[in-house]
Amino acid sequence: MTGPVLNDQRPEGHVDTQDRDAARRDGRHPGELTLREMLRWAWRQLTSMRTALVLLLLLALAAIPGSLIPQQGVDSLKTSRWQDAHPQLTPVYEKLGLFAVYSSPWFSAIYILLMVSLVGCIVPRTFVYWRGLRARPPAAPRNLTRMPDHSSYRTDVPVDDVLAGARALLRKRRYRVETAEDAVSAERGYLREAGNLLFHLSVLVVLVGFAIGGMFGYKGGVILVVGNGFSNNLTQYDDFVPGSLFKASSMEPFSFDIKDFSVDWLTSGPRAGMARAFDARLAYRTSPGAPEQQYDLKVNHPLTVGNTEVFLIGHGYAPVITVRDGKGNVVYSGPTIFLPTDQSFASFGVVKAPDAQPTQIGLEGEFYPTVAFSKQTGSYYSAFGNTLDPLVSMLVYTGDLGMDTGTSQSVYALDKAKTTMLTKKNGAPYRIDLRPGQTTKLPNGLGTVSFDGIKRWTKIQISQTPGKRIALAGVVLALIGLLGSLFIRPRRVWVRARREGGVTLVEVAALDRSGGGDVATVLAEIAAALPGAPTKDAGEEQS
Repeated sequence: MTGPVLNDQRPEGHVDTQDRDAARRDGRHPGELTLREMLRWAWRQLTSMRTALVLLLLLALAAIPGSLIPQQGVDSLKTSRWQDAHPQLTPVYEKLGLFAVYSSPWFSAIYILLMVSLVGCIVPRTFVYWRGLRARPPAAPRNLTRMPDHSSYRTDVPVDDVLAGARALLRKRRYRVETAEDAVSAERGYLREAGNLLFHLSVLVVLVGFAIGGMFGYKGGVILVVGNGFSNNLTQYDDFVPGSLFKASSMEPFSFDIKDFSVDWLTSGPRAGMARAFDARLAYRTSPGAPEQQYDLKVNHPLTVGNTEVFLIGHGYAPVITVRDGKGNVVYSGPTIFLPTDQSFASFGVVKAPDAQPTQIGLEGEFYPTVAFSKQTGSYYSAFGNTLDPLVSMLVYTGDLGMDTGTSQSVYALDKAKTTMLTKKNGAPYRIDLRPGQTTKLPNGLGTVSFDGIKRWTKIQISQTPGKRIALAGVVLALIGLLGSLFIRPRRVWVRARREGGVTLVEVAALDRSGGGDVATVLAEIAAALPGAPTKDAGEEQS
């Protein structure tokens, strides 16, 4: 933020002159302030530009945890996995609100204080600027030759003609002109302070835009297996974070089906095996009776339906697994979402079959798109993100899966508190390794597990931010105001003419109020264009 500070910047402990005089009239020590005087001092500090800059810096620093720590409202799956991996830090972060930074009380406090500070700073500056905008250019100093940039010459042109020519010249150069008895005063660059005010006002507009989006908008996420569909209502979301003033009636009644999904894999270089680009082919309707339309949903290319945007933010694999119990009944069948754990898309997932007989069955393990075996670690890993040689490797648990207690349970975690992991005769974990199309029989007559195929899933984020256009307008206004404050030069020019020794002595001076400008060049151009100004080779006096 630039521009002059109109609020007083007083050192700590400073007692205002009015407060000191009031204290003396009341018979108090000058350093003893009443509650009213303390509140007045606190308001001056809050509305100073220094405080606004500090609060803006604090707001930027406060947003850092929201970028580094998974946010519950952005990706609840990633947040829960982070919490499981950091059990000691999780309670501390929850108390500090670091999993929902932008809705936390301390972030809101900084936000509100910054808005109050900006309003308290902008309003008085606007009145001061308005008075300055209506003021006339200041009178010429008594001795122009003492100014840092000045020039003078003698001519036979009458005084009135010189002053008339100076007025016309300066008006042509868009100066505001004021004429005195023997001098012309001119000033330009009033819009520089307007640029400063516009910049500060635009910051307030951006904050208001974000606040409107946070209060009236919403953000939600859903994981969809390719081939499945979605309707925009609350029951369809996996996670949903509404604004404080959100109304479900504002949700767009659109729906879409994911028809296909494709990935462009890197096959060479240091990043081989990673996804370079991916897109989902959607068939969507803006309302239940609207015609079906097609759209290729890509990263950073969202689908916009009314005021709602649909983003593609992730993808993974969903192995199709079928579990039959000891009686031959199908107790679980379908694509199972496995969550990626690294860039090669090695993924983790669980299968729950609570209706299996004679005992409940739980499977927990990994999916490897292109399986490889490490002799050093003695375990599998994925060598490539594409499904060139897929394998599912899972451990088997039997017993109570905790799904009959009535409490909610994550579909991506297995409650093993009351279960027993199957082991081999030598005590090693009993692990089943399956490739597509393979079936294995579980020991002890528990049943069978089949790996029937592979499907893909996509992570879709849907958000409605009604204040985004206001925020965008604020950013544009900030750029315009910043350009104005940087490139508009406030200058003052004075031209005095008087008869001296039978000739007219003309004195010209200029002042650049912003500093660092090319005022000497401007002064030379104005002086050379005045009536009776000498040419370069005329040999007249010029200083």
